[in-house]
Amino acid sequence: MDRAALAHLRHEVRTPLNHIIGYSEMLLEDMAAGDAAAFEPGLRRVQEDARQLMLLVNDFFGKVPADGGEVDLAHLTSQLTSPLQSIINAVEALSGQAAQADAQGMHEDLGRIALAVSNLQALLASGVSAPSTQSGATQRPALGAPAVERHVETGLILVVDDNQSNREILERRLTRDGHRVIVASGGAQALELVRQQHVDLVLLDVMMPDMNGYEVLGHLKADSELRNIPVLMISALDEIESVVHCIELGAEDYLPKPFNAVLLRARIGACLEKKRLRDREAQHLHELAEWNRTLEQRVAEQVALLERLGRLKRFFSPQLAELIVAGGAEDPLKTHRRDVTVVFVDLRGFTAFAETAEPEEVMGVLREYHAEVGKLILDHEGTLERFAGDGMMIFFNDPVPVPNAGERAVRMALAVRQCAAQLIEKWRKLGYDLDLSIGIAQGYATIGAIGFEGRWDYGAIGSVTNLAARLCAEAKPGQILISKRVLATTEALVRVESAGELSLKGFHRPIPAYSILGLEA
Repeated sequence: MDRAALAHLRHEVRTPLNHIIGYSEMLLEDMAAGDAAAFEPGLRRVQEDARQLMLLVNDFFGKVPADGGEVDLAHLTSQLTSPLQSIINAVEALSGQAAQADAQGMHEDLGRIALAVSNLQALLASGVSAPSTQSGATQRPALGAPAVERHVETGLILVVDDNQSNREILERRLTRDGHRVIVASGGAQALELVRQQHVDLVLLDVMMPDMNGYEVLGHLKADSELRNIPVLMISALDEIESVVHCIELGAEDYLPKPFNAVLLRARIGACLEKKRLRDREAQHLHELAEWNRTLEQRVAEQVALLERLGRLKRFFSPQLAELIVAGGAEDPLKTHRRDVTVVFVDLRGFTAFAETAEPEEVMGVLREYHAEVGKLILDHEGTLERFAGDGMMIFFNDPVPVPNAGERAVRMALAVRQCAAQLIEKWRKLGYDLDLSIGIAQGYATIGAIGFEGRWDYGAIGSVTNLAARLCAEAKPGQILISKRVLATTEALVRVESAGELSLKGFHRPIPAYSILGLEA
């Protein structure tokens, strides 16, 4: 007999002994929860005789050479006859007691023990295993005693074994411990079930006809969606090679039959706890990945907004650019009317300077001028409508409404005049004859986007802009001229003197104008 056949024979001989031990243990456990003390001596005797038989079987096969050899089943039969007969006698006596006590559940389990003894006798007589009834994969209600609440991890457990009695014993034990159980009679059916249901643990037999446990384990660990399901191998094969092979393939643990109920419960609890921790870790990693993706998306959106804001600031004021990007208000580029204060700033003598100076000198003056005045515009929250060489138009109260638009405009104009005085002094030392004039007016203007796709300006149109421009043109070097309406909103702020009524181009009547001397003390 070769090694594989020897292992198979050993497995088949041990299987009915496992059934005898398993059913007797469960009956004793049932007795501990009820009142059936009269049955205990007989059940203890059955269990002790079954364990004695297991020792004899292990000793017999342990003497057979590992590489195979002749197996004298007749000799084994002679060794097992006496303990087997003792079990038969005890089971018959217990069955009689069960019938008198009307203990139907115990009577059924005693019948299963008697069947296991009969199967073992048939095997020893013929040298082949007795046929086992196959059962499909089902999730059945609890068998035997009600489930006992225990402080252990519970879950959905798949029991895979080609032997019906093995499946039933495991199912009953696991159901008592609070687990939900599904069973499969072969490897192919087991693989189908784990893909259909969220299984927490697989209890897998090694020796099965259609697909052995090694092959099932290999398929599970090769599948990225199934490889994290813990697998606990349970088999009558207890050779170290089988244990090592299963662990190498990825099994969590290996328990030989007959298994110790306490040890089985502890191993299952450990596997389920590890599965729960692994699931939580996977969930945390998934959440972390989602957070990272969300963060990356938000960062990308913020970068895009900043880039867009930077591009918009090249053409629009920072307030308008931020308003466009935020999109929190009505479209600021849409044409609308608003009461605004308009400031015109102009460099006097710039045309003559540009005609005689070198281009580099002209650009240098403009850079200094724009840089200094630009800072003051931003500081006072003005909107730069446009600048054309030496001229600038700034308005207040749009696109972002501000309180005291007239006051802001006047304060900015005074700051620009003070800053320009320093620049003018510097320029004159270089021989540049330049000076500054400012005009300020207040009134309603039509405001919106002016331009074409790819190049937009934000412009204001109306008599108020014309008035500010004309006041700027009339102003003497260093003078700030304001309209009567601007004076009305800033009278308490500034000291002024009348510049008279000015006849301005584009206006039919003379316009009263006032020159700002400075701020009130």
